[in-house]
Amino acid sequence: MTVKNFKSQIFNPKSRAREGYITILVLVFAAVFMTTTASLIGFIFIQNKLHFAKENREKAIQIAEAGLDYYKWFLSHFPDDFQDGTGGVGPYNHTYNDPEGGEIGTFSLTINENQICEAAYSVDIISEGWAKNDPSLKRKVFGRYARPSVAEYAFIINSSVWAGPDHEITGRYHSNGGVRMDGYNESIVTSSVEEWQCSSTFGCNPTQTKPGIFGEGSGSELWEFPTTPIDFAGITVDLVDMKERAQTNGIYFNPYGGNSDRRGYHLIFKDNGTIDAYRVTETSYAMSIHIDDMGGGWKRDYHTIVNEQFIGNYNIPSDCGLIFAESKIWIEGTINGKITVVAANISNPNITPDIILEGNINYTTFDGSDGLTAIAERSVLIPLESPDNMNIRGIFIAQNGYFGRNLYPCWYSPYDHRNSLTTNGSIVSNVRVGTKWGYTGGGCGFEQWSGYSERDNFYDRILATDPPPLTPFTSDDFRFIEWRAD
Repeated sequence: MTVKNFKSQIFNPKSRAREGYITILVLVFAAVFMTTTASLIGFIFIQNKLHFAKENREKAIQIAEAGLDYYKWFLSHFPDDFQDGTGGVGPYNHTYNDPEGGEIGTFSLTINENQICEAAYSVDIISEGWAKNDPSLKRKVFGRYARPSVAEYAFIINSSVWAGPDHEITGRYHSNGGVRMDGYNESIVTSSVEEWQCSSTFGCNPTQTKPGIFGEGSGSELWEFPTTPIDFAGITVDLVDMKERAQTNGIYFNPYGGNSDRRGYHLIFKDNGTIDAYRVTETSYAMSIHIDDMGGGWKRDYHTIVNEQFIGNYNIPSDCGLIFAESKIWIEGTINGKITVVAANISNPNITPDIILEGNINYTTFDGSDGLTAIAERSVLIPLESPDNMNIRGIFIAQNGYFGRNLYPCWYSPYDHRNSLTTNGSIVSNVRVGTKWGYTGGGCGFEQWSGYSERDNFYDRILATDPPPLTPFTSDDFRFIEWRAD
């Protein structure tokens, strides 16, 4: 190459322009690459940070749940200690460790014992957890720790039973005997027997051996048998203890009426949280047949009030809504607050009083603030002169007798036939229940019926986890009956 040509290339403007363009392109692509790389690195960093945040958030909820499990264990060993063994107020912090990896995080416990009538019925536990790697991310879980109550069921019956085709049931239905289920049910039906003898009183004539649950009712896929029996002796209450608590913190009515079931107390619940109390001095009778003695013939029921004396208006204590009467009692009205009413005679063990559901029983609110548990040492009964369309709310427990309406024949028309009975709550009965009868004879012709034509039962979901004071339990084992996370 000549010097002339070399110089022409060096000082050629077009060649220098091309080199400039290439440099600019290199710089542009380098800038784009660096920007993309920086964005990608930033994205990876953010994703990695988000991943660790999600991981620590998940760890926090698991650590919080570990706090609930810890206090469940603690209460099983120290059932009366609600201060985490410290003797002081909370919250109570605990380090949560991995046996192989060391400290993972911390949970903090807030413990609230729920008491009514100076008796603990549940424990509320709030557990807040966080991971050691990021204490700023905290999660909370809430658990209510208690023994399961009878309010979880629509029915608990200690003997065989027949639910008719005009009976609608929403809620768990359990019998320690056999079940003929011809009604409509929307929940689990359980029987503790594999088979049983269905007699004519259950619609089987002649007597036949039947499976634990049978019938033409709906929901047969929810029928379960045999299942573990519910210990009926275990769900009966300590009446002596309840009497003492009522005398100390609640309302107590002393024995009245002697050995007769013709007298007692009439309690009318008021929507202002009080009761009007009357002493029943005279009653009239109606002839009836009882479901626990169907072969025993006609009996006299002294359930109709003729005369009574007003004895006072009583304020129901808000911290112990317990009313105990050592006599037969009639109840009706509107419940304000959580109330338990008991009819039992501790002074004379030969007398076992009934509770008579004189009229409708309602609540002032339906958010769980109000509730009724009615416990009779013998039976909980609906009398002859009951409302045509009756509505009752509450947990009704017949400790040694039965829940029901006795057979009142055509002599008492129109009261022999009633239209509808709606129960919102639970029925616990030692003997089979019955609120509708089919019968012949008695001077009434053939194919007669007595009682309520339509029966609807709905368990109260709110009372299942927060029942009235001293409501009986179905098990002595504590468990979490409510759980929720933030």
